[in-house]
Amino acid sequence: MGFLLAERQIPILEIYLEPWFPGALVLGALFIAIFFVMAMTAQKNGVSVTSIAGKMSVVVPILFGIFLYNESVTFFKILGIVIALIAVYLSSVKEEKQEKNGSLLFPILLFIGSGTIDTLLKYVQVNYVADADVSVFSGSLFGIAAIFGFLILTIKTIKKREAFGLKNVLAGIVLGVPNYYSIVFLMKALQNKNIESSTLFTVNNVAIVIVSTLVGLLFFKEKFSLKNKIGVILAILGIVLVTIA
Repeated sequence: MGFLLAERQIPILEIYLEPWFPGALVLGALFIAIFFVMAMTAQKNGVSVTSIAGKMSVVVPILFGIFLYNESVTFFKILGIVIALIAVYLSSVKEEKQEKNGSLLFPILLFIGSGTIDTLLKYVQVNYVADADVSVFSGSLFGIAAIFGFLILTIKTIKKREAFGLKNVLAGIVLGVPNYYSIVFLMKALQNKNIESSTLFTVNNVAIVIVSTLVGLLFFKEKFSLKNKIGVILAILGIVLVTIA
């Protein structure tokens, strides 16, 4: 899909010659690695911990944006970011019946890994990805992730003698397409010189939390606790403060 929508056509066999290819390779590997880490975190620590660890990782690219790229620091921006982080926690926490007490290893790996992906995405975009190459870069990234994922599933299938069926492929496509477009739109937004990455990542992450919380409430009848309600209100306030800053 990325190659079909690319503004600049690049022969597939020459992709490795592009300056952004090493970044796409590392990001593709990280994508699939974090996918499995997320699954392990949910299994050992619960869905609530998984959601919080993944969403709170936004602090990593925010800090890198401020210190590495000398982005603006104002009172309202810092206040908005702090409120947004509190909102992410309150919106993500769920009242689970049986809270799991697993090791902190996987939540920490998820936090660091997710934050590293966003940070590296910004770094590669700034230094290597031209405006016309966003689609093909994103397509290459997901193609590499798909290859790594296919190899891992093949090995697991051989070891456990489990069938690798069509449903696995369909699930990958269903998850891959929206994620591909989310990366493309994020990259396009990062190219906008009028939007700082610390602001963009905060607004993007918190907006996702708000939408996913409301979708869970409206369509899946999830329980909406007082903490979740406060979290959504704070999330909106955080977005407003960061945006006007």
